[in-house]
Amino acid sequence: MSHSVSRPRRSVLFVPATNDKAIAKLPQLACDTVIFDLEDAVLPEQKAAARDRLAKFFAERPQRAREYVVRINSLKSPWGADDLAAASGWATDGVVLPKIETPRDLLEANDVLDEADAPDTLKLWAMIETPRALVNLAAIAELGRDPAARLSCLIAGLNDLAKDTGVMITPDRRYLQPWLLQMVLCARAGGVDMLDSVSNDFRDLDSFAAECGEAAAMGFSGKTVIHPAQIGPANAAFSPSAEALAEARAVVGAFALPENASRGVISLGGRMVERLHLVQAEKMLARAAMIAEMTGDEK
Repeated sequence: MSHSVSRPRRSVLFVPATNDKAIAKLPQLACDTVIFDLEDAVLPEQKAAARDRLAKFFAERPQRAREYVVRINSLKSPWGADDLAAASGWATDGVVLPKIETPRDLLEANDVLDEADAPDTLKLWAMIETPRALVNLAAIAELGRDPAARLSCLIAGLNDLAKDTGVMITPDRRYLQPWLLQMVLCARAGGVDMLDSVSNDFRDLDSFAAECGEAAAMGFSGKTVIHPAQIGPANAAFSPSAEALAEARAVVGAFALPENASRGVISLGGRMVERLHLVQAEKMLARAAMIAEMTGDEK
């Protein structure tokens, strides 16, 4: 099985870098990734203290499979350059760049990391939250094809996008769906993950679960969340179902039979199955194995 599978990012929790209570609770949470926020969730007078708080966290970083990344302030802001310089020396898995608009924004951040001798394992994530970013999205995502550019993941930022365009965010997100699908398409073309936007109403978990299901059906890699209650529904929606895993195992097993070794197309359960379905099945099983390894569950 030679197909590369990106690490699971089913639930990606935003945590304000100043919220000691929330940070203390992280070991008990089942999210795949944590984004420590130095940007929107931190008041200007608290920016420096928030940066110091994260320096302490990463100096004592817990050893576990979860990803920890940091959303810095915009490099156009008074705090962004200091944030990026600090993060380049932390044991963080990635830096989330807000309000990016062109490939140049990513390349400039990458140059800073390279000059600081940041490890290659430190990746760049980008928020897609402005009209200009959406217009330039194909070129931005294409940087994912160049390992030296560090780009690993894109995040939909619908709140800012709606604010800047005047497009209404309805419960079914009908007016935003063309853009959401375009984000997935560009991310896949660039070989990077695409995370769905946060849902502001963390009390309505039924609607949230439905939104996660639709996002998974649209091809998103996972969901950004703002409350621990949203983690479970996101993990469920972006994990392969038991039925899907059983079907994947059947496809792999069928192509493994000696009589099918040289066949490009076979019949399985009354359906035509091609080699491309074998590739999909192998990727799904590999993803399920990674999730089981991260969570300690037996699948």
